[in-house]
Amino acid sequence: MSTGTLLAIIIPIVVVIALAAVAVSLLMRRRHLRERFGPEYERTVEGSDSRLAAERELRERERRHDSLELKALPPVSRDRYTREWTSVQEEFVDRPEDAVHDADRLVTSLMHERGYPTEGFDQQMKDLSVEHSSTLEHYRAAHEVEALSTRKQATTEQLRGAMVHYRALFDELLSDGGGRAQPARS
Repeated sequence: MSTGTLLAIIIPIVVVIALAAVAVSLLMRRRHLRERFGPEYERTVEGSDSRLAAERELRERERRHDSLELKALPPVSRDRYTREWTSVQEEFVDRPEDAVHDADRLVTSLMHERGYPTEGFDQQMKDLSVEHSSTLEHYRAAHEVEALSTRKQATTEQLRGAMVHYRALFDELLSDGGGRAQPARS
């Protein structure tokens, strides 16, 4: 067989193998993102111009998240937050709107102490989406009701739901959510 014939056979085989490797790599990356971000993956894809742009956004969220210095809470802080949450729940009986606002502030404070930046709701959502995707919809729903409450447009039932939603994220942040937080220094 001549060199030209061998090259005519080998080059297409190498190209097909390279294309298959790229395809497998893309599929594995997509699977990783779907598993890591859960429902937030689909939400990001739907809100983006393309799947590739959405996946690029999610990988950027991972990079930003990996640069954060997240930390576990020391037991004394965990106990303090638990007491404060109990107080907020008790407040709900007499002043539901105030309780929802206090729950929002308490969750934001907990995020800050854990090491999450708290410079704006949209960025908070992006930062939380990496490790807390399972409770992200809770936070989104609670925040929407909190905004309604600020305008005095939330019903008592909506406020009660917001408290339940805040509690889901609060509990996950308090328990470190299974993330990569560094041990707290006492």
